Amino acid sequence: MSEPSVIPPASVVLVSGGSRGLGLAIVTDLLTNGVKVAAFARTVTPELTALGEKYPDHLYYGSVDINDAQAGQAFVRAVETALGPIDGLVNNAAIGQDSLHVHTSADQLAEIITTNLTSPLVLTRFVLRRMLAKGLKGRIVNVTSICAQRGYPGLVAYSATKGGMDAATRSLARELGGRVLANAVAPGFFASEMSAVLGQTQLDQIVRRTPTGHLTEPDEVVPVVRMLLLDQTNINGQVLVVDGAASI
Repeated sequence: MSEPSVIPPASVVLVSGGSRGLGLAIVTDLLTNGVKVAAFARTVTPELTALGEKYPDHLYYGSVDINDAQAGQAFVRAVETALGPIDGLVNNAAIGQDSLHVHTSADQLAEIITTNLTSPLVLTRFVLRRMLAKGLKGRIVNVTSICAQRGYPGLVAYSATKGGMDAATRSLARELGGRVLANAVAPGFFASEMSAVLGQTQLDQIVRRTPTGHLTEPDEVVPVVRMLLLDQTNINGQVLVVDGAASI
């Protein structure tokens, strides 16, 4: 009988979209737990810069557009030089949608799909190739959304991309054969610009039907991401919903 595959905790984690909101909360939490972190976003915020000053030996960050594959690959190589080989990846970068499908242009659809689905898969492919070539075991966490499982008006393309990432997560888990754990975390709606498209009336309805009585907070999602990256676990190919049971 073969030995079970043990995936060690991630020691160098790359977080896309790590300069604000949930991404910044994930970066902060990992640094607090002693993990080396690389973070990029289109815009480097003062909050991310402050973390860099606080954790100069554990945080490498920069301004990178997720849709610029060459820049992303150059960033990955720079991270390996600065922090060591990457054995953890959090695909968090995404853009929202604020229009009904009939009012969303073809160019807007293409941008949403490229940013939220195609580019994360391209980045994942590049990181995985380097990870496996080095003989590393690793972990991938895709940040998706409850929108992939429940319909909301004004979010057709966004929901499609998040559903695509959920499906990719399950197939990656199979394809990687236990050498890399691949999971997704699907948060409910945050009180942020990403949920503004719903309007206050619909947000109030979501709160009323949520047993916990409030919208999702980043601090409620961060422990789940940490568990998937750092804990000894056999969770693989799963989409873990964190929405206070609003979607049940």
